Amino acid sequence: MPGKVIIQSYNPENFSIQCAKKQNYEKFYETEIALRKQLKYPPFCDITVVNFNSLQESEIQQVSQWIYDYLKNNLNQEQFKIFKPMPAPIDKIQNRYRWRIILKGNITGEANDMLNQCLRQAYEKNWKNTKITMDVNPNNMM
Repeated sequence: MPGKVIIQSYNPENFSIQCAKKQNYEKFYETEIALRKQLKYPPFCDITVVNFNSLQESEIQQVSQWIYDYLKNNLNQEQFKIFKPMPAPIDKIQNRYRWRIILKGNITGEANDMLNQCLRQAYEKNWKNTKITMDVNPNNMM
């Protein structure tokens, strides 16, 4: 059954919108999969986001740096790209600071075990105001 779609966009010339408009799934897929392979995006690797939120800016910086150092010392640098801790794109919500670390690489059983150990050790440090979560291949990077 035919239908009507309305798309609101600041960028109607965007490649994905143009492919959708023309219903050209193959062109979109071939272009997107080649780009993802070149940039080492899923499904060619995993992206893991370590999220931090805290009531105290100084504590979130300390916690995120500790996690970053732990990851640099325990993950294979040839298999993982570890980006330094940075404020999230929306860096504060409801008076809580938000930071993140992004990892690119394939999450194997060994890497998963190391990430879980990292979280265990971080929570044993008993930082009072900072929460840490990890999200593998998140739907949203905000």
